[in-house]
This record gives sequence, C-alpha cells and structure tokens, in this order.
Amino acid sequence: MGIYFFHLRNGEDVLLDPEGRRLELASIAAAALSEARSIMSADCHAGKVDLNQNIDVEDSAGKLIHRISFVDAISFIQPHG
Repeated sequence: MGIYFFHLRNGEDVLLDPEGRRLELASIAAAALSEARSIMSADCHAGKVDLNQNIDVEDSAGKLIHRISFVDAISFIQPHG
C-alpha cells in the first residue's frame, strides 16, 4: 500500500493534493474516476462543468501513476430529434 496524491489540473492551474491517500495500486483508477465524477457532480449543482480538467495521480516521488480526463469520466447521451 502506498500514498498517492490526486492533483486536479485544468491545463494551466493545479490544485495540489497535500495529504494524499493510502491505497493499493490496483485501486488507483477506480478512486480517480470516483473523484472526477464527484467533482463534476458538485459542479453540475453549481450549473457549470469544466470538461477540460483532469486528475493526475502521483506517487510520493512525484511520478505520474494515472490520469483521468473529465471528458472520459462520463458518457453523453445525445437527445433524439
């Protein structure tokens, strides 16, 4: 089990995760997906979702372990007609 940091990025700005989370490596992708969807859910309630964001998961050495783009975290269903 290691400590992994979930940093929120939108291209230029970064919101760093100062504490990290203790997780198994196999749980990283699911945790990042859940975090992205949670942020988007809160953004939906505010009326604006920025799909240009992603979550970069880094280990304690700063190595990128996983990245999830917000646009890849959900599916869009187009209206008919």
